[in-house]
Amino acid sequence: MARKPRNHRRVLVVDDEVDLADLLELTLVKLGLDVDKANNVASARALLDTRNYDLVLTDMRMPDGEGLELIRHIQSARLDVPAAVITAYGSTDNAVAALKAGAFDYLAKPVSLEQLRTLVKSALRLDDEVAEPAPASGERPLLGESAAIRQVLDLVAKLARSQAPVYVTGESGSGKERAARMIHAQSARADKPFIAVNCGAIPENLVESEFFGYRKGAFTGADSDRDGFFQAASGGTLFLDEVADLPLAMQVKLLRVIQERKVRKVGSTVEEPVDVRLISATHQNLTDCVDAGRFRLDLYYRLNVIELKMPPLREMSDDIVLLARHILARLAANNGVDAPAFAPEALNALARYHFPGNVRELENMLERALALSDGAIVTPCDLQLDREDVELADATDGGLQGYLDRLEKQAILETIEKTNGNRTQAARLLGVTFRSLRYRMDRLGLAGKGEA
Repeated sequence: MARKPRNHRRVLVVDDEVDLADLLELTLVKLGLDVDKANNVASARALLDTRNYDLVLTDMRMPDGEGLELIRHIQSARLDVPAAVITAYGSTDNAVAALKAGAFDYLAKPVSLEQLRTLVKSALRLDDEVAEPAPASGERPLLGESAAIRQVLDLVAKLARSQAPVYVTGESGSGKERAARMIHAQSARADKPFIAVNCGAIPENLVESEFFGYRKGAFTGADSDRDGFFQAASGGTLFLDEVADLPLAMQVKLLRVIQERKVRKVGSTVEEPVDVRLISATHQNLTDCVDAGRFRLDLYYRLNVIELKMPPLREMSDDIVLLARHILARLAANNGVDAPAFAPEALNALARYHFPGNVRELENMLERALALSDGAIVTPCDLQLDREDVELADATDGGLQGYLDRLEKQAILETIEKTNGNRTQAARLLGVTFRSLRYRMDRLGLAGKGEA
């Protein structure tokens, strides 16, 4: 869809309540926008199919259908237009359903004109961001060419064009915060703050004041007013890492902030509106936390509108060498030295390792290797990978039989070496017949080892 000049932005308002539609139109016109109105799903679809729009505002329920039908129509027709739905007060399920269907955002009745203006400004700025801005560092935060990382990158690009809460899952060290930063960097909020919070690192008695801020005199030591994380992230993105560690009492307060889009500082009687996009993450299974009573189900549904799964490094085996070379080059540049080369044996060891700590473990391993190497080449010894570590990875990746075969092969070779190639003596030491040993060596591809 071709972009229109800035002073000719057009919005489609879809609502069967004439008074509300007129109010929305009046507010949008004051913002310098052109407005079309439709009072049912059918006429709205007809307008969408014949005219270009920069934003669609649709009520959830109308005489001939639901606003979700328009959201799905926009998605299926690949119309490059953000859409927001207007839901009845307290209708959380409808709002979540709309966001999952592809809605940009939602407004709850009675419609707050302040929230409407914020939504519209954010949506129209979003439409301007056609090209993906590069991260501030000049490099892509998530590297790789494997199918697993490509799938992540495709979803990140889509999520960047939405305001829906995102829930990032994945093992420790798999790059959950990197993904969150990439979503922010490609969004209309890129020029606003990205605030990352480790929910498990804040003492329970300080959580509320850290999140919402406090007024002077609210408690001992509160000698001045202070903003919290929500105020610091105003207009931008708030990333809640290890969100499963939030105390239950704080979960209730967080749920209210998400629903009302307002915060109240500790010690204050006044609520302040906030415009923050939430991205949350944890290495735990939130469903299990809900089942165990450690996490509220209603908050789970508000945070987990769209899930982004970060693959473990072992599922990106094709990218391990690429990542290793890139990370080593970055570490060397940071230390003001030339990047050493990898010995082939070192690359082979990396490719066979299981990386339970994922990319973070790879970075730590290479930082250590850079310090231990002679400056010219990184050897397997510099990586400090125990042989058992690689064998355990082989067992996991190649199956039990492959693992047992490797152990048997190693035992035979070590015994033959110990007997100076005498197979008869080796069979005796291994507790098998000579004929059995010969069969096993043939099966394992060792026929040329030792005497006939």
